[in-house]
Amino acid sequence: MSPARPCRGLRAAVAASMGLSEGPAGSARSGRLLRPPSPAPAAPGARLLRLPGSGAVRAASPERAGWTEALRAAVAELRAGAVVAVPTDTLYGLACSASCSEALGAVYLAKGRSETKPLAVCLGRVADVYRYCHVRVPEGLLNDLLPGPVTLVMERSEELNKDLNPFTPLVGVRIPDHAFMQDLAQVFGGPLALTSANLSSQASSLNVQEFEDLWPHLSLVIDGGPIGDGQSPECRLGSTVVDLSVPGKFGIIRPGCALESTTVILQKYGLFPSHRSCS
Repeated sequence: MSPARPCRGLRAAVAASMGLSEGPAGSARSGRLLRPPSPAPAAPGARLLRLPGSGAVRAASPERAGWTEALRAAVAELRAGAVVAVPTDTLYGLACSASCSEALGAVYLAKGRSETKPLAVCLGRVADVYRYCHVRVPEGLLNDLLPGPVTLVMERSEELNKDLNPFTPLVGVRIPDHAFMQDLAQVFGGPLALTSANLSSQASSLNVQEFEDLWPHLSLVIDGGPIGDGQSPECRLGSTVVDLSVPGKFGIIRPGCALESTTVILQKYGLFPSHRSCS
């Protein structure tokens, strides 16, 4: 089993190696204060970077510099063991290195989340799923569902940090249908732990202002603009969570925002609902 990546004390070294400033001496762990390029100031502790255009679609050449800046900054913070807020195809999320045990603890602390509730893993490519999970479904099924607004729960492999969800042999995998998140996961080069950007038991977030209470616990907030129309309750349902750990069967753990289309694909490949399915 791969050991957890040591992350304490790496922030300055990684930031310097990528040409990023570390903030004033003597500041707290989340104490960097940089003003965003808009009238509304960032809360203390959060550096706010806005993606050019829509973060769901890769920036065109004239705007590529801003996209690259956000990508480099996010990768540097994640490799330093920090927690970063990111947009996805469903909701805003909190991401950290899944290999950094200290960062995992920081996510739980920031959200006030019970440590018995698992974190999902975000990957950049379908091929990466085979490294971190024991896959027992056809490759075509994965390609039909990913990237997409689904979380696929499978048996975890020994490649994952033992401190990530140590209470279960399963792990939920996400590949969001979101260009920035796919770029981030691929450039980072390892699994990212991912959960929604909200205090535990509170409503999920569709824009960065909705989780400002969390900003003091974060090093970086990537603003990809509003997600969805923000009007209907369905917009806040999050990904559809599917248990694929039992061969030939599937269970719907959370209906989420893509239940109908996901079920059609699962049945196309001959999978049947298990008794645990809530569909």
